[in-house]
Amino acid sequence: MTEIKVVGSYQAQWGEGPIWWEGKLYYVDIEKHLILSYDPKTGEEEEWDVGQRVGTVVPRLEGGFLFAGDDGIFELNEEGDYTSIIDPEPEKENNRFNDGKCSPDGRFFAGSISLVKKEGDAFLYSLDVDQQLTKAYGPVTNSNGLAWSKDGKTLYYIDTPRKAVLAFDYDQEGRLSNEREVIKTEHYESSPDGMAIDENDHLWIAFCHGSMVVEFDPASGEELRKIELPCMETTACAFGGDQLQDLYVTTGVHKTEKEENAGRLFVVKGLGVKGQPANAYAG
Repeated sequence: MTEIKVVGSYQAQWGEGPIWWEGKLYYVDIEKHLILSYDPKTGEEEEWDVGQRVGTVVPRLEGGFLFAGDDGIFELNEEGDYTSIIDPEPEKENNRFNDGKCSPDGRFFAGSISLVKKEGDAFLYSLDVDQQLTKAYGPVTNSNGLAWSKDGKTLYYIDTPRKAVLAFDYDQEGRLSNEREVIKTEHYESSPDGMAIDENDHLWIAFCHGSMVVEFDPASGEELRKIELPCMETTACAFGGDQLQDLYVTTGVHKTEKEENAGRLFVVKGLGVKGQPANAYAG
């Protein structure tokens, strides 16, 4: 039986980018400039102020994290000190980094977003293990959810205004090829946002303005299951817990609607499926 509940005490303005790593869930509050962690065993919560809107955080194999936000990509240590790696769009005042994830081979992929919705003014970038940055795909408008298949050979990707999920072949050099559309979401008024992948290579997509997370089979494009949540701005999701059997969902506060649990972190239990483990940056 599926159970949905609020966990932790923190209430984000715009929660995003959840990732499970070494027994904790890490995520960001974009508008409050925070990286956060939640330990479900102890209930302990921590936060790091990074001084800018932050779109994503990922773990680093050698310790610490990478994050990406208003001013590019940064390294972050456990004490909260951060240093810049690179900013690929310094001249674009209306752009910032949005969602990001690491590939199975340890590259960091993160994409930018045009906050004024200027079509084609953003890109998906790849940071190699030697910290060389390249444009992996684009142009796009609102780079969003990312997920790799279990065998590491397929990247699934969302550019939100397209209202679809794209798939690419992914090779050992980190290159994307054979672009195709595998899931259509235009039948929803809401927008596809963050994304997770389970042990069956099914995609779980959070729909911003949609109060839901939906499971899809990218092999067929079929919608399999819909999880409705009591919060309009469902922004992203990630599998966590000891066996990766729980689905954590971040949320945000709607501009006008008043909702008791808007911005809170939710967990969905009893789905009967496990997620795939997160990848870390190897550089």
